[in-house]
Amino acid sequence: MTTTRTLLTTGALALSLLATSVMAKVSPDEAAQLGTSLTPMGAEKAGNADGSIPAWTGGLASNAGAVDAKGFLADPFADEQPLFTITAANAEQYKDKLSAGQMAMFKRYPDSYKIPVYKTHRTAALPDDVYSLVKTSALNTESVGGGNGLKGFADSRYYAFPMPKTGVEVVWNHTTRYRGGNIKRLMTRVQPQVNGSYSMVHFEDEVSYPGNLADQAPGKADNILFYFIQRVTAPSRLAGNVLLVHETIDQVSEPRMAWLYNAGQRRVRRAPQVAYDGPATAADGMATSDNYDMYNGAPDRYDWKLVGKKEMYIPYNAYKLDSPRLTYDQIIKPGHINQDLTRYELHRVWEVVGTLKPGERHIYATRHMYFDEDSWQLALVDHYDGRGQLWRVGEGHIQQYYNAKVPGYTAEALYDVISGRYSVVGLKNEEKRSLEFGFKATASAYTPAALRQAGVR
Repeated sequence: MTTTRTLLTTGALALSLLATSVMAKVSPDEAAQLGTSLTPMGAEKAGNADGSIPAWTGGLASNAGAVDAKGFLADPFADEQPLFTITAANAEQYKDKLSAGQMAMFKRYPDSYKIPVYKTHRTAALPDDVYSLVKTSALNTESVGGGNGLKGFADSRYYAFPMPKTGVEVVWNHTTRYRGGNIKRLMTRVQPQVNGSYSMVHFEDEVSYPGNLADQAPGKADNILFYFIQRVTAPSRLAGNVLLVHETIDQVSEPRMAWLYNAGQRRVRRAPQVAYDGPATAADGMATSDNYDMYNGAPDRYDWKLVGKKEMYIPYNAYKLDSPRLTYDQIIKPGHINQDLTRYELHRVWEVVGTLKPGERHIYATRHMYFDEDSWQLALVDHYDGRGQLWRVGEGHIQQYYNAKVPGYTAEALYDVISGRYSVVGLKNEEKRSLEFGFKATASAYTPAALRQAGVR
């Protein structure tokens, strides 16, 4: 009898583990909500009760504004003024719609940090063919390996779980979001000193997808989400260094593959440190590899708790901050970027808390994350150290690149509320061009052998 009971218990446990290791795709009836009661990307189409968040009506039109010769977008909301401004003096009355990190910024910088709140515009929009792929994801994609990998995702490749039921599924939506096809951009990274003095590092980076590469061999990239190259173009002491990444989907079964080309040594080396809490490129120790894109990489070191949805003031429609009429000196200030150039709006967000698993290692013990429901982009992240102390506050300034029908970041700021320094990546105001969408690329360009040719000094 004891043996029989033991076998039954063991069998039940095995079935339980199997059930939790494969998260079910949604039914056709559930998927039918996409584009009806939900937006095609899975957000609530309706506005909120008091109308301060409007209904989604299709997002920003592709002709919403002019596009200049360098690709920079006109601000379709340039004539609007803030509805009100949150400061250290009145933050308490708005704290139910602010993150702990934002409240900490008011405390750290009471005289300069502010949140100008504008009218909410639900601008997120994608091409129609991508909306079809989102529904394909909903019907076919499953999370396997405890959330570390995806099954049935090959036919869609975007927004793995538009109707998420767990925290890790929300994280996957950010990771697998549509970025506009193959993208190339010129941008910067800077870590100002406490007094605001700074020196910038300039990059050219690009992201390409296996399905968008003419010479991609069939079946050779089934576990590749995208290819990434980042070239340093200035200052001269770093120029010519190149990072190449093959971003795998299931990074537990097949870890991210990364290589670095050092222009001074003229050598290509594997770069396993470009993952998790390895130091971010040219960040002066102020950011980790997985801070890039607000969060990236394998989710396996954390337990992801889905808290639910809430309304928050998040950086949004950041066209003013992206203006080519601005200089970097006008943006970079002591302690934080110039908040007069920012724009915040009230939006619904998915709230997810990542807690480091027992036995795993990372400098961030907890990540409190807020994802914009319309774009699935991370808008705010509060990072806590092993003592439970709030350490770094991330703000992702979002804009809709309406000319390409894709949401993206204007800039990603990461504020160290302990040291008083910060890192900001993505600014391109003084660069020669804005984002370039849909450029042609080949798979052969994303090989270690091609890295020497990619480096420019």
